[in-house]
This record gives sequence, C-alpha cells and structure tokens, in this order.
Amino acid sequence: MNETVTDWGPFGKPLFNDPSSSSLKRVGVVDVGSNSVRLVVFDGAARSPAYFYNEKIMCALGAGLSDSGVLNPEGRVRALSAIRRFQALAKSMNLGDLTAVATAAVREATDGPDFCAQVEDETGLKIHVIDGDEEARLSAQGVLLGWPGSYGLVCDIGGSSMELAALDHGEVGRRVTSPLGPLKLRDVKGGKKGVTTYIKTIMADLADQMDAQKKRLFLVGGSWRAIARIDMHRRGYPLTVLHEYRMDSKAVRDTVKFIAASDIDELRYACGISSARMSLVPLASLVLKELVKTFKPKDITISSYGIREGLLYEQMPDPMRLRDPLIEACRFAEAKDARIPGFGRTLYHFVLPLFAKKGDRTKRLIRAACLLHDVSWRAHPDYRAEVCFDNATRANLGGLKHSERVFLGLALLHRYSNKRDGTPFTELFDMIGENAQTEALVLGQAMRFGAMLLPTKDTKMASLKWHRKNQVLELKLTKEAKPLFGEVAQARLNALAKTLNADVKITKKR
Repeated sequence: MNETVTDWGPFGKPLFNDPSSSSLKRVGVVDVGSNSVRLVVFDGAARSPAYFYNEKIMCALGAGLSDSGVLNPEGRVRALSAIRRFQALAKSMNLGDLTAVATAAVREATDGPDFCAQVEDETGLKIHVIDGDEEARLSAQGVLLGWPGSYGLVCDIGGSSMELAALDHGEVGRRVTSPLGPLKLRDVKGGKKGVTTYIKTIMADLADQMDAQKKRLFLVGGSWRAIARIDMHRRGYPLTVLHEYRMDSKAVRDTVKFIAASDIDELRYACGISSARMSLVPLASLVLKELVKTFKPKDITISSYGIREGLLYEQMPDPMRLRDPLIEACRFAEAKDARIPGFGRTLYHFVLPLFAKKGDRTKRLIRAACLLHDVSWRAHPDYRAEVCFDNATRANLGGLKHSERVFLGLALLHRYSNKRDGTPFTELFDMIGENAQTEALVLGQAMRFGAMLLPTKDTKMASLKWHRKNQVLELKLTKEAKPLFGEVAQARLNALAKTLNADVKITKKR
C-alpha cells in the first residue's frame, strides 16, 4: 500500500491487496458530472484496466446553474433514472457495490446535498462529492495510468468547470479549478464578445497560478474529445482512436475556425457526435483556443483516461505503478487467450537478435507483439491477419502513440500473412515510414517462423543469429528441433531471409 494512502477513498476498500497482482477484480464506477452521468466497469490487467462496460447519459445537471443556483430539474430526473439503471446493471454483472463520485455541478448547487440524499435513499448508492482540487488531482492521476512518468499540464474540462494540474516526472503538483465549463459559459452575458473576454480574464489568472508551461498538454474530457474528433474529420485522419491523438497549436486554431464556419448539425453527423455534446463544442473550442494561446504547449495530446482511471491509480501500490501498462495489458491478453500462455517470452528472445541494435522503445513494441502474436487464433484463417491488425490499432491500450499502434498492428498482420496489399487498412500504413513498415514485416515473418520451431515456452529448440555485416541469417537447431524444420518452416525462413536480403546458414547440432 502507498504510504500516502490513509484510507481507500470512495471505494472504501483496497482494490489491489497484492502488489504483484496481474489482474483486477471487476469494479464499477459511476461518474456524476455536470453534463453526463456515466458508468464504467473496469476489468482486465491490474496495471492497465480495460473497459468491460461503458455507458453515459447526457443529463446536463449543471445547465442553468449559474443563474438558478440549483441543479437542472430535468437533469435531476434523468440522472436518477440513469443511476437506477446502472444499479440494475451492476446487479446483473455481480459487481457488488458501485462507487460513485460527483464533480462541479453537484458540489456547487445548493440542492446538491439533497440530490445525493435522494439518490442514496432511492437506489442505495452513496455519492462522494469531490472538490475542484481533488478533481484536478484525480484527472492527472488518470493520465499517469496511461503515461507513467509523464510531465506537462493536464487540463480536464467538464460541463461546469475546467481543472488544471501540473505533472513532473510522474508526480502531480500544483492544481487549480476554474468556472470555464461550457455549461457555465452559456450563462455569461454579452454574447460571443462577452464570453471571449471572460475566458481571457480567467485564463490569465490561471496562468499566474500555474506558470506557463511550454511542455506537453494533456486534454481530458468529453468536449476536448469531440473537438479532437472534428480535427480528425477536418484533416482526413485515418485512425479514429482518440486516446493519444496529437494536435499542435496551428491545428487547434484551424479547427476552431472550421467549427465556427461549419453547420453544427452537419458537422455532428459527419463526426458521430451527440447533439447534447455538440451543443457545447463551440464554447469549448473558444476555451481551447485561449488555453493553447496562453500556455503555448509544444505538444497537445488527447487522453481518454481521467477521474475514473485516477481513482484506480490512486490505489495502486508503487511497484504496480512502475509496470509498463502496454506490456501488462499484453501479458494479460496472452494469459487469457493464447494457446500457449507464456510462449510470448520465448518467442521474444528468439526474434530479438534481428533487432539487437534497436532502442528500448522499439524493443518494447517487439515484446508486445510477441505476447499478442497468438491471441487471435480463433479468428477465421482467411481474416486472421486483418483481425490482428484491427485489434492492435483500435484496442484499449495505454502508452502507445498512433504510429506505434500501426507498427504493432502491421507486425501482427505479417505474423499470419506476408502480404498486406488489398487489405482495408492501406491508408493507415502510411502513418509509419517505409523503414518502419519493413521492420514490421521482418518482425511478423520472424514470429511466424519462430512459432513453428518453438512449440513450448521456456525452450531452447532453436536460435537466430543475424550477421548484419555479411548479410547472413544463421539458424541454429538442436537435435530435438530437427523434425520440426520441415518444408513449410524452410519456406518461412526463406521469406524472412528474402526481406532481409540475406543468405541463409543452418547449423544443426548432432
């Protein structure tokens, strides 16, 4: 247990009793926000929890709050109905008690305590209301769940508030909350000019409190994700995965102009954004424009992880936090779905000589590919290669750039097929350069060959040696491996050698 943990927060109990745990017992979190009420059920790898279930209802609890001082009456009804549904879902999933947290609207409304009491009385769910400082801290910890050791600025926008938190080498530092949520901005007088002036004034104050950090900016929250989806649409970006999507300052400015010049209904249909969310986008885009102008980040990244993930990260023991979320997710997938769990490690050491001079970042992807190389074996053989690519590029994996998703997916595609022409993913391949595409082909072919010679984990049946200077690929076979080296294995070795432009040398032990 972390020394900083004095209690178990909203969960009321430890989620990770053993720092060496590899899996997470299924847990449900209800997030009662100013705009949406959401249920997320986490499952999977302990260090990299996956979304077993994810549902939201756009209740707009914070609509009109600035003027009325109370929660939106219609929103209250809808939120209560959503929570009843979530409780029923939890019962059907055998989740036990749900954990619920509420943010700006509930904490600011005069009837917030009454709403929480009503929810507990009618559903049995106790809502934990967190303040702005805690909201900022948990959002930042959610980012750390996906990016261990990160630095920069985390900005979480909700319906009624916007929080900032500084990250430095994996630690959450200064944080601050503000009234820059788009539901709040609706109530600002003076039209667009009045709203713009208000945003600039608040943002200048935030900069004084946080210090302008020309580093990385992590964007958390539904409105930011909607703007990122529009940016993808504007650019014709081929991979519509929001997590780790990157923008720069110019892209933000161009997209804000694009939103202002577009028909909102047409834009939301084109981007698949709900009408309730889209109604907030124009105001949120003005906030983002001023945020980027004020803090001048070098890099802007979308994070799908926020408060809910931060609640889980809060409970992780330090040894667990230090694990690589990508590798942990891949290990979990291998243990659950591979035909020979544990074989990925053997395969990794078999193919590694081909990539001995590569850096740790590339070797990390190679390790991930080897762990995942067999998890899609149930797919029909005619589509297995495509399924592998699709799963890798669109999976809920943390700590992966989009280009790395494509590299990983392409390597797994080539685990089952030498060819990639004619697949529906052609436009994605260009997201990585020709050299990276060739490396992915080499990795895929090496895994495909190695899987034929190393039928069990922890075996030394064969090894590869890559004589780069002489362009010779040497295969060393043990006596026990000789029967495994048939004509299909020979053909796969030849295909790998052809890609490397190498001669083959086979050494057999007697």
